[in-house]
Amino acid sequence: MSDLNSNVADLSGYLARFARDGVMNHIGGKACPALSGSTFDNASPVDESHICVVARSDGADVDAAARAAKAAFGAWRDMDGTERKKILHRIADGIVERANEIALCECWDTGQALRFMSKAALRAADNFRFFADKAPSARDGQMLPSQTLMNVTTRQPIGPVGIITPWNTPFMLSTWKIAPALAAGCTVVHKPAEFSPVTASILMEIAEDAGLPAGVWNLVNGLGEEAGKALTEHPDIKAIAFVGESKTGSMIMKQGADTLKRVHFELGGKNPVIVFDDADLDRALDAAIFMIYSLNGERCTSSSRLLVQSTIAEEFLAKLTKRVNNIRVGHPLDPKTEIGPLIHKTHFDKVTSYFDLARSEGASIAAGGKRVGDKGWFVAPTLFTGASNDMAIAQQEIFGPVLTAMTFETEDEALCIANDSPYGLTGYVWTNDLTRAMRFTDALEAGMIWVNSENVRHLPTPFGGVKASGIGRDGGDWSFDFYMEQKHIGFATGQHKIPRLGA
Repeated sequence: MSDLNSNVADLSGYLARFARDGVMNHIGGKACPALSGSTFDNASPVDESHICVVARSDGADVDAAARAAKAAFGAWRDMDGTERKKILHRIADGIVERANEIALCECWDTGQALRFMSKAALRAADNFRFFADKAPSARDGQMLPSQTLMNVTTRQPIGPVGIITPWNTPFMLSTWKIAPALAAGCTVVHKPAEFSPVTASILMEIAEDAGLPAGVWNLVNGLGEEAGKALTEHPDIKAIAFVGESKTGSMIMKQGADTLKRVHFELGGKNPVIVFDDADLDRALDAAIFMIYSLNGERCTSSSRLLVQSTIAEEFLAKLTKRVNNIRVGHPLDPKTEIGPLIHKTHFDKVTSYFDLARSEGASIAAGGKRVGDKGWFVAPTLFTGASNDMAIAQQEIFGPVLTAMTFETEDEALCIANDSPYGLTGYVWTNDLTRAMRFTDALEAGMIWVNSENVRHLPTPFGGVKASGIGRDGGDWSFDFYMEQKHIGFATGQHKIPRLGA
C-alpha cells in the first residue's frame, strides 16, 4: 500500500475531472445534467473541502430514467444468460483495473480508512463475478409431477427496478444490489446517496465500457426527498431495493403502496455481541473491537451492544478500554489510520449528541466521547460502560464508532437483553459450549448470527434481518427471489376427469 503523500497525489489526478465536470446523471446510455440544471455541492468529510457539484435530479429526470429502463427491458430480459454473463464479467474486470481509483475516491468522499476500503473494490468485483456465473441458470425452475399434470416452474425478471444505496461503503453495496438485478434480467435505475456520489459515477462508466446496452442501467443523482421519492412512486418501477435507515424504509413502503411496489429493505441494527465466560476471550475481544470500530462504526452489522458475563466483565472491559484508547484516528488515505472522519456534519452532530445523553442516563464514558481535531468530522472511538438496556444508548442505532457495554449473570438474562431491541439484523455469540450455542442461536431474534466469529460474508448465504432491520434477503438465489417472479405451468399428462357443469 502506498504512503499518504503518494495516495494524495494519485487522488488529485482522479478527482480533477469531477472537479471540472461535476457528477452527472447517466440515462439511456448518455451522461447528462439534471433537466432543471440544478446541482448541489459535494464536500469531503476530511477537511470540508469542495469535491464537485452533483446533478440535483427531480421527478422529470427519474421519469426519463424509468422510461429508458422500460424501453431496454425486453431486449435485456430476452438476451441469452450466457451473454449477460460475459458482460457482467467484463464489468468485474473493469472494477479490478480501476480498484485504486475507486478506493481513493471513496475514502475521500466518505471518510473511510484506506486499510479497509483498499479491498472494497475487489469485493465488488467478486459480487459481479458471483452473479455473472448465475445468470445462465437464473430462470431455471423445478419439475413437480402429480397424478394428472406435469408441473414445471420457471422464473422471469420482474422488470425495471429502482435501487437506492447508502453512503457507507457505497461502491461495494451498489454492486451487491445491481449485479443480481442485471443477472436476473432486470433493468435498473440507481440513485446513490447524496453524501457519496463519486464512485457510483465511476461504476457507471465501467459498465458502459464493458458493453452494457444503453438504458439497461441508469444513474440518477439527487436528494432522497426529491429524486428518491420520485423513484419509489414511479409506476414503471416494479420494485425498490433500499439500504439505509429503518425510518426511511418505512417512508419508502408508504410511497410505493399506491403502485403495489415490491420492496427489499436492508435497514438498521443494534446488534449484540454476547461473550460468555467460557469463550476464547482474546479472540472475542479482537472480534468485538473490529465489528464496531472498523469502517468508522458506520455499518449496519456493527456489534454496537456488548454483553459480557459478570464473572469476566472487569478484566474484559479493562482490556477493551485500553485497546479502544489505542485505536488510531487520522487521515483516511494514511495506511496506518484505523478510523477516519464521519461522513458529514449532519451525522457527526447525531453521533456526538449521544455523549451527553450517555452521561445524563447514568452511563460512564470509559474511552472517547469527544471530537478529534478542529477540522473535518473526526470522533474519538468511544466506549460507554455501566449501561443498562433501557437506555437510549442501548436501544437507538448510533451508527458510529461507539460501543455500549453491559453485563449479565445468566444465559437467560443475556438472551432477554439481546432480544429486547426493535432491531434484529445480526448477533455474535462467543462460547465454547456447543449446546449453549445451539440453544442461544435458536432463540436469538436476528436474521444472521455468527458463533465464535466476526461477520464473515459468504455470498451464497442469505443476508438480511428481522423486525425493524429489514425485509427480504440478499445472496445466492435469495436475491433472485426478489428480482424475479415465479411462474407455474401445468401440462396435462392424459385425459383426467374434468367436472361438467350445465351439460
